Amino acid sequence: MLGEFEYLLITAAAGLGDEAYGAAIRQEIAVTTGRNCSIGALYTTIDRLETKGLIKTWMGPATAERGGRAKRMVRVTAKGVHAAQDFYNAVTRVSRGASWAVNRKENLS
Repeated sequence: MLGEFEYLLITAAAGLGDEAYGAAIRQEIAVTTGRNCSIGALYTTIDRLETKGLIKTWMGPATAERGGRAKRMVRVTAKGVHAAQDFYNAVTRVSRGASWAVNRKENLS
């Protein structure tokens, strides 16, 4: 099963689509969660997810706005989509009984 940060990274990359690369993923995670991650933690996780076959990376073309440096592009694989769906479904199932869950069954006895 994925860890929380792995899930966030895969989900951010999927949402960014063709614009998914390290800095954009990092920004998306920060904006949506309010938490910053180090660039080292991000790329360590990218490497781990690629080794697991959950994402694929490649070097995109050099861009002027990056001073001629290339971006490391990220695409979620089918295996990564399934892993993210499994994580989401597990969190949803375990959350059903929590007091903050919207669809929580109330104990009426």
